Amino acid sequence: FVCGMWSLRAIARRGLPVTFLGATSFWCTCSTEERADLRARHDSVVERLRKLSSALAPLAQSRIVCCEASSEPGRRELPTFTKADVAKHAGGDMGVWVILGGAVYDVTQFIQNHPGGEEKIMLAAGRSVEPYWGLYRQHVQPGSAGAALVPKSHVAEILEPLQVGWLDPREAAAAIKERLADDPYAREPERHVALRLLAETPCSGESPVELMLDNYLTPNELFFVRNHHPVPHLEADEYSLAVSGQGIGSREYSLEELKTKFPKSHVTSSIQCGGNRRSGLNSVRPTSGNAWGAGAISNAKWSGVLLRDLLLDAGVTNPGETGIEHVQFEGDDGVKASIPVDKAMSERGDVLIAYEMNGDPIPADHGQPVRVVVPGHVGVRNIKWLRKVITASEEAEGMWQRGIAYKVFGPSVTSVDGLNLDEYPPMQEMPVQSAILSPLSGASVEADEPLTVKGFAYSGGGRSIARVDVSADDGATWHTATLTEGASQPRDRAWAWTFWEAEVPLPAAEMPRATIVCKAVDAAHNSQPESPAGVWNLRGLANNSWDRVAVSVRTGE
Repeated sequence: FVCGMWSLRAIARRGLPVTFLGATSFWCTCSTEERADLRARHDSVVERLRKLSSALAPLAQSRIVCCEASSEPGRRELPTFTKADVAKHAGGDMGVWVILGGAVYDVTQFIQNHPGGEEKIMLAAGRSVEPYWGLYRQHVQPGSAGAALVPKSHVAEILEPLQVGWLDPREAAAAIKERLADDPYAREPERHVALRLLAETPCSGESPVELMLDNYLTPNELFFVRNHHPVPHLEADEYSLAVSGQGIGSREYSLEELKTKFPKSHVTSSIQCGGNRRSGLNSVRPTSGNAWGAGAISNAKWSGVLLRDLLLDAGVTNPGETGIEHVQFEGDDGVKASIPVDKAMSERGDVLIAYEMNGDPIPADHGQPVRVVVPGHVGVRNIKWLRKVITASEEAEGMWQRGIAYKVFGPSVTSVDGLNLDEYPPMQEMPVQSAILSPLSGASVEADEPLTVKGFAYSGGGRSIARVDVSADDGATWHTATLTEGASQPRDRAWAWTFWEAEVPLPAAEMPRATIVCKAVDAAHNSQPESPAGVWNLRGLANNSWDRVAVSVRTGE
């Protein structure tokens, strides 16, 4: 059809939905040249209509969609959309669309009936559901995987009437071509879309808080990522680990030797970034670094060689006599860190040279093929892509150990000018910590019913969690939570987080909002401080103040 610009503007201002359909391609008796000419004209018309759609969109809240009709044999005749088109439908007035296997679905009306709840399906709003279905296999037929995820019959029946179109097949190829061959990040591993990316290069990605309680052992794909440089690519059959330093000679170990020469040990340990919950400190004053929420912590079962066994094999017998005070680690990416030798050599320290994560070879983002796991210590000491282990009388050199990156200053320090950084010890063991993962901030809850609150707690140094207290009135009254998974860990070797939950009554129904609070106490009776102001520091590290979540309270009226 042909319509004047002023008529289109009038339609848009009235809030009426407008759909532009591109020319349909006719593949009948046309010659190859004629088909090519038709396709060129078709693409030109579609591009013009897209531009016209973009120009009209700001005029009103009308739903203006530019698309083209599909004409591939064997497919339903539905419009074709770009990822950008689908991304506009991520909630609100535009509804919720998702992508599966090249098809686009409008799931707006289905969300409230989703068996897994609204929060989980909204993670895929405006994009593909396939990364989530790869984790939650109950949606797909046995044996289907990757790009060939095949819905189970009852799922397909639900989806069929919800399909509104097809995804433009040209986009995937175009995205690959756009990446520059000389980009140092061109070979970054594929990451799960559920990770909350704070930075793409180098990658910093939080575990999605909506999914953290689904598994005590965090799925590898959802384990938080904190990289400092491009991800190295090390071949397992060419890998070697150098062990050298004070009091010993120099030894090289292949991956095969690590696997066959030493007993295989297992340690379940959480790793937490020193900046976890930094965003809470930013509410006091701006800090330096990624504004992490509560998702810069994850938990896994690690398998490999105990560092103690490796050092004994390399010739470390009596560290005190040879002046060894520290064990340094160096990754292939250049990151260096160290830990006290007492932790490294302790029979109860459980420091691991790991080559497996949750039973699989360690993924690229998490140190493939070998990393060190230092249970109870800040994440940066758990060096990935491990290349060197060095015994020494001093700490490792570099910003991650001796610079300001992982040093916690007092709240009055707003600049390091004039400071002697050597007077400030680097972070090692983490303080007691807890966070609320359900309900999430902004959730709407019923006034007439006790509120179920869930979350995690963790303390460094292997200190187990003794208690978690929960309040629904910003700390005026408290209720003791029930400790669930992780509660049975040894008192002094509790390397992993502990899950908890509590039923708490809400404040008076006339209050439209409530502030849910949690605080943990560890086995040494360390407790979380009330205010982030008291633990504010220039680098935004070690925020373990009470976690607060504001919710809306609904009445039955």
